[in-house]
Amino acid sequence: MVDERAIGERYRLLKAQGVLDERTRRLWAAAEARSAGRGGLAAVVRATGISESTVLRGLADLDSTERPAPGNVRRHPGRTPILEREPGLEEDLERLIDPVTRGDPESPLRWTSKSGAKLAEALRELGHDVVERTVLRLLKAKGYSLQANKKTREGAQHPDRDAQFQHIAETVTDALTAGEPVISVDAKKRELIGDFKAVGREFQPKGRPVEVRGHDFKDKDLGHAIPYGVYDLAHDEGWVSVGITSDTAQFAVNSIISWWEHLGKTRYPNAQRLTITADSGGSNNPRTRLWRRELQRLADTTGLRIRVCHFPPGTSKWNKIEHRMFSFVSLNWRGKPLESLEIIVNLIAATTTNTGLKIYARLDEGSYERGVEVTDEQLAAVNITRHSFHGDWNYTVIPSLAQS
Repeated sequence: MVDERAIGERYRLLKAQGVLDERTRRLWAAAEARSAGRGGLAAVVRATGISESTVLRGLADLDSTERPAPGNVRRHPGRTPILEREPGLEEDLERLIDPVTRGDPESPLRWTSKSGAKLAEALRELGHDVVERTVLRLLKAKGYSLQANKKTREGAQHPDRDAQFQHIAETVTDALTAGEPVISVDAKKRELIGDFKAVGREFQPKGRPVEVRGHDFKDKDLGHAIPYGVYDLAHDEGWVSVGITSDTAQFAVNSIISWWEHLGKTRYPNAQRLTITADSGGSNNPRTRLWRRELQRLADTTGLRIRVCHFPPGTSKWNKIEHRMFSFVSLNWRGKPLESLEIIVNLIAATTTNTGLKIYARLDEGSYERGVEVTDEQLAAVNITRHSFHGDWNYTVIPSLAQS
């Protein structure tokens, strides 16, 4: 780590002795920057107030074989640095930025949402003789830059979030070690069918872009598509059912049953338990009655014990299916208008990766209604055992025949 305080102290001592002419000053600054290694240039600028351009000139001089002719070096090192001419400027600038600082103040890269012009105007109101260019130079030397917002927040963090992540990791590891099937499930966002503008670009003959509609209103005749995915962690293999009505618990469980019938039972002929990781919203919301009733149907249909672990609210991006499967599906159809269900199914099925991902896709033309009611009797018939840790997120549903 560069010791800026030591650099600043050495500079003040040499300056007090009056031994720094213009060239010696920039050569000394360049030598300090180079000896400090990575980050040395910025550290010297911050510690001394010497401009970055002066240090860069000094670095060039260090590498040059030319020497100045006698008498051509000015004794005075040029104009007094701005931080010396304007006492308190640095502190006032920090105070102006601090209320809107984003991120970790100890980070080597900090940024401000105030423009250089506005900061310069505010500093002039405080009595400092500065212009925007000077402010931008000072901000750059201090490690600031203008940046756009970045989506990183997941909402309010649940106090047991990390503990649940650990629980999921241990549960999945145990199941995979035992050779049991583990799947990650989720629905991809609804996609409009038609010649709508698609995100991204792809190569086309020059001057012949694909023409699409000028608006994104749903076409009543073509409708929409809802891909529900099942990702097999052990085999790096996916199954996607493309629905055409609603993302409901019935649709979700039918997608899982389709995966089991077409792929799962062949891959795991001796399986007695299926572990599912899912988020906590949408069709697989653990709080909805229909999801629990449908899990009972899944258990009865497959004969498997269904163990479910939900990710805490607002953390769905950590589910494996998001970054191991759906992210590559999005890349595969970037720039392509989704003009028909056939195109959507084929694009999903054509998605592969260098690591061997294989995806199977099928169209589910079933009709799934929202708002299906589950009676108290139906709910009571669900043979569910909640786990000791967060039973609302972690539970097992046992086939009805196994109750006795």
